Amino acid sequence: MAQWLEAAVAENFAWHPHLCSLRVELPGFDFIAGQFVRLAVETAQGRLQRAYSLVNAPGDTRLDFLLTPVADGKVSPRLHALQAGDRLWVSQPATGFFTLDELPAGETLWLMATGTGIGPYLSMLATDEPWQRFKRIVLVHGVRQVQDLVYRDRIASWQQRYPGQFHYQPVVTRESHPEALQARLPQLIQNRQLQQAAGAQFDLDSQVMLCGNPEMIKAVRAELEILGLRKNLRSSPGHITVEQYWN
Repeated sequence: MAQWLEAAVAENFAWHPHLCSLRVELPGFDFIAGQFVRLAVETAQGRLQRAYSLVNAPGDTRLDFLLTPVADGKVSPRLHALQAGDRLWVSQPATGFFTLDELPAGETLWLMATGTGIGPYLSMLATDEPWQRFKRIVLVHGVRQVQDLVYRDRIASWQQRYPGQFHYQPVVTRESHPEALQARLPQLIQNRQLQQAAGAQFDLDSQVMLCGNPEMIKAVRAELEILGLRKNLRSSPGHITVEQYWN
């Protein structure tokens, strides 16, 4: 059964007015990269909670959560408003199976996200496992505006450290950007622009992780199935692993 740990906000880092990284002091918190917890705040209606992926690496003393306030939401606007020193609650233990140890072997690892769905991938890439297991890693981040392309310094450090192994591909749908593709992910797969930009293919030696908007996941999965890839299940190993929640 999940327990609740009270913790203090260390920092609320604003990427822009509608997107922040909420950093929480909680040393010794154990989890597997890719898992999530529930964050809760006390209100007059009681303790309200919502699930968020951990962005930080396992072992960090600060937990990092990427969040955007949902219009008319009961929890996310309250979390978004927290400042250093404010208190909140974190569920323990972390949970979820959107982790690298659930993936079969492969040559290329595709980490595909929209919006805040990039969070669990940043946690994974901060560990040794993906770099040791896969010859090629492609991180695809689809957003509406350039300002939503977060953690660029961290991503650039991986580009410098693993130049022949790692490719970062931003996709911005509502603005032009010299490094980004500008179309929806299913279309980019269908016309092969994404594969060409990444220098990699979606084939039977690929493992693809999808996290983000449910409509994106549904549409991208359909395109991948046309290419012969199938959903990865414990009972039937495949190529497509999907995060089952969205925030």
